[in-house]
Amino acid sequence: MIDQPQEIRQGEELDQNKLIEYLSRELEGFHGSIEVSQFPSGFSNLTYLIKTDQKEYVLRRPPFGANIKGGHDMAREFKVLSTLKPVYDKVPTPVMFCDDLEVMDCDFYLMERVKGVILRGRPPKDIDLKPEIMKAISEACIDNLAALHTLDLESAGLNDFGKPEGYTERQVHGWIKRYFNAKTDELKPMEQVAKWLEENLPNQKYISFIHNDYKYDNLVLNPNRLDEIIAVLDWEMATVGNPLMDLGTSLAYWAQADDSDALKPFSLTWIPGNYTRKELVDRYEEKTGFDLSDQVFYYVFGAFKIGVIIQQIYARYQKGFTQDPRFANLIYAVQACGTNAVKALEKGGI
Repeated sequence: MIDQPQEIRQGEELDQNKLIEYLSRELEGFHGSIEVSQFPSGFSNLTYLIKTDQKEYVLRRPPFGANIKGGHDMAREFKVLSTLKPVYDKVPTPVMFCDDLEVMDCDFYLMERVKGVILRGRPPKDIDLKPEIMKAISEACIDNLAALHTLDLESAGLNDFGKPEGYTERQVHGWIKRYFNAKTDELKPMEQVAKWLEENLPNQKYISFIHNDYKYDNLVLNPNRLDEIIAVLDWEMATVGNPLMDLGTSLAYWAQADDSDALKPFSLTWIPGNYTRKELVDRYEEKTGFDLSDQVFYYVFGAFKIGVIIQQIYARYQKGFTQDPRFANLIYAVQACGTNAVKALEKGGI
């Protein structure tokens, strides 16, 4: 039941000798050898299990061939974990950060390994995900997002992690620019949505600390009680901003049974028992007290944003920076994101 790593993908190996030498100098209590394996999911930062004779750690580093200056900020992600940990117990304990490029060709950090169930594209073995279980996980998922969005920024010390004024507008323009920079194919729905977003910017009503990539496969669940979230992973895009944009991104990841098959490998939200997107919105509104009258805009933005993220990964694959076979057909998922956004505009609902 516990989420397990696998063999390291070709081209994504770490220099274990350099890593052992570094850990021997810097990690208190470390001695001996290490075993390194890789968690196979995720499409952005790479995640490895570092098993020592004493403990198990998770190492996070940027993907090979990525534009490190434009994103994948390991120092910031480590700082987010360090600041959040005292006020939000659902983050792994950060252990150490390294910016010595002699150890690796990039910054990286170590955190504790939190053992639990992660719902990825396929159901874990030996778990019967009955409808009533999926309903309970759905509720825990959206309730936890609401809890994150209602943290008191000042008392939590989180105010310095972003520039909330003008956040919505910057995000819309930024993701549109990223899409055209990474464009490989003519996808009319994506271009139609880009134009609509620019022309329909809503007023920003709320400011919260937001995750920006909140979905099932970033949640670690208690194996003995699957509706209990024991950790939230992948904080690389976390910031202070508009919580409704964070919600919109999560809604766009939330594939339903009637969505394109191209979106279903990313999550198990489409299997029976899960909340619908509309039910998620209603519960979130109840838990936060936020006004969701602009929910269509935020869902459309989320669908576009995810389409752009997938497009960027696909562009890296096309340029030969990664040979990961999962990336070969990602262009169909980009198309599906654009199509979902257009459907929401046409019917005026999510």
